[in-house]
Amino acid sequence: MFQFALSIFLSAFLLFQIQPMIGKFLLPWFGGTPAVWSTAMLFFQALLTGGYAYAYWLIGRIRAERQGKLHAGLLGVTALVVMALGLFWPSPITPSAAWKPDVGAETPIWQLFVLLAVSVGLPYFMLASNGPLMQAWFSRLFPAKSYARLYSLSNVGSLLGLLCYPFLTEPWLTLRAQGWTWALGFVLFAILVGGLALRVGKRPETATEAAGPVVERTPKPSAPMLGLWIILGATPSIFLLAVTNQITQEVAVIPFLWILPLALYLLSFILTFSDGPWVRRRTYALLFALVSLMMLRVMIHVETTSIIVQISTYCLLLFLACMIAHGELYLLRPSAEHLTTFYLMVSVGGALGGIFVNLIAPYIFTGYWEFYLAWLLTTVVVITSLLPRWMARTSVRVGVLWGVSVATVAGLIFSMNSYSDALFVNRNFYGILRVRTWQSPNGFGDGYAMIHGATIHGVQYLAPDLRDQPTTYYVQDGGAGLVLLNHPRRGQGLRVGVLGLGAGTLATYAQPGDVYRFYEINPTVVEIAEGQGGYFSFLKDSQAQVSVVTDDARLALERELAEGQPQNFDVLVLDTFSSDSIPVHLVTKESFGIYLQHLKPDGVLAAHVSNRYLDLRPVLWGLAHEYGLTMQVVERSPIPGSDGFPSIWVLLAREPVSQLIPALQSHITPYDGSSTPIRLWTDDYSNLFQILK
Repeated sequence: MFQFALSIFLSAFLLFQIQPMIGKFLLPWFGGTPAVWSTAMLFFQALLTGGYAYAYWLIGRIRAERQGKLHAGLLGVTALVVMALGLFWPSPITPSAAWKPDVGAETPIWQLFVLLAVSVGLPYFMLASNGPLMQAWFSRLFPAKSYARLYSLSNVGSLLGLLCYPFLTEPWLTLRAQGWTWALGFVLFAILVGGLALRVGKRPETATEAAGPVVERTPKPSAPMLGLWIILGATPSIFLLAVTNQITQEVAVIPFLWILPLALYLLSFILTFSDGPWVRRRTYALLFALVSLMMLRVMIHVETTSIIVQISTYCLLLFLACMIAHGELYLLRPSAEHLTTFYLMVSVGGALGGIFVNLIAPYIFTGYWEFYLAWLLTTVVVITSLLPRWMARTSVRVGVLWGVSVATVAGLIFSMNSYSDALFVNRNFYGILRVRTWQSPNGFGDGYAMIHGATIHGVQYLAPDLRDQPTTYYVQDGGAGLVLLNHPRRGQGLRVGVLGLGAGTLATYAQPGDVYRFYEINPTVVEIAEGQGGYFSFLKDSQAQVSVVTDDARLALERELAEGQPQNFDVLVLDTFSSDSIPVHLVTKESFGIYLQHLKPDGVLAAHVSNRYLDLRPVLWGLAHEYGLTMQVVERSPIPGSDGFPSIWVLLAREPVSQLIPALQSHITPYDGSSTPIRLWTDDYSNLFQILK
């Protein structure tokens, strides 16, 4: 019994340690977008289904005495492959830089899938198969004992593995050390389970007889029951991914928020399958109704509701939805004889939910409407579970749930497929981009605004005499405006690099002979800024030689250095931190080393750090100290009669920027980062909790 429990716990722990670990490693290769996490979750759900299918095939199709030998052999091969990769990569699960993709596609999902398959696919597959295999073998040896507690233990291991990563693994180990530690853990797992598999497969019939009486065979689950298992697996999966998208792209992008919803999802499995008093239909129905009302209030008053309340309400609603769906799965669980079928159907449902959210929803919805679909489906699950027994037959429940799903998707497509005030809407891998009309609050007339998520990334007026007017964060008395307008080389061939394109507003500062080079990962942003739809003309009207690189900025800058093409910028603007989505890989020691190689000796780094939830100034202070740079801050407060937004710009250079540009003297805000010291951010270490406002 102990060996079964240990193997299940260890496999689950390793499964959910690898998810945030490989997600963090690959995140910088795809622009730091939160969609990397949801896409990785889809990959892991699909591979989990594959592992369960393998367990189903092994138990159902292979003779008992051969099962252990085959499984032990596959574990041995996998362990050898994992350790062999460590000879060519920094660690056995972290690919070398040669595997970095050329990002710039609108949907680089398949590139991410290939990297995940090559780096962790095989060991993850073997770990995924362990839970159902161990529980099936345990039930063969001990038919009178329940396997539900082993399933609950599996989810305890998953939850601990997930939570240990941000609190123990990440703060103390570099990514390379994490990879080697995980690989060694997998080898130990392979040795443990391989030995157990060989012993179980020797004399399974005798072991069964010794364990107790033979349990009478039960009929196979009906087709409606299989369908119900799939739906009950898909509904919380859709809810999980939808809530993750909602809070990490529309509320606040903080890496731990990718883990929090998944932790609640796993916790619901632990509670419902613990053979304890946690499955209470009427109680959860009432709580779900009350929290749904809270959710409606939060969504109506989103502008005045704190981020903590928003996140808490979303997560509480998700947890109750998972408790409801997983509670129904527990009540509908089969006998041990059909255990692998049950797990396979539940995992198929989870994978279908992931496929819908990641591969289908972005093409049929222009918003995160799958959240409402999951919300409604959970409501229907609650209603059908409370119906009298004669009305709640399995076939009826399946028909109702599928009918509601189809009707809801159709309704969302036709009635919610656009924002009421949007002239243009596009949803892709990098989020939701909108263009809507803008009305100046100070009488400057109408215009167009580019909005990504909840952040405005540029406004251009319609009046001909105001078309070249810099707006929002980029007005003339803001940090970047002051630098570009008063730089000593202005009008003498100024070279400017900009990380983050937006509407291209900064191009309005260009003079003939200047070179402006923008780096933007989202191809839709590039298309709109270059004039598609006729909304923005900052780039087209600019007097500079303008070029746009559609790629992750850091990868593009690295590639230019490797090709012997340093850009020699006079000013390099980092405009990637104003939204709630912080690409951490662009504000580390390694990234700043790249920036400085592209900067002239007297060049200026101007970082836009206006942000609702995070204060990046301590991070930049540490980087300035590391590279011997001076740091000065320009804060712009609201000015009556101006449409310019309040902003915070950090200016970094080898000598104080105010000496190079005297016009800045009266705009400098004192800042002493030594009062809030934090550890230097590197590619191996970052901690957004330290800079929460």
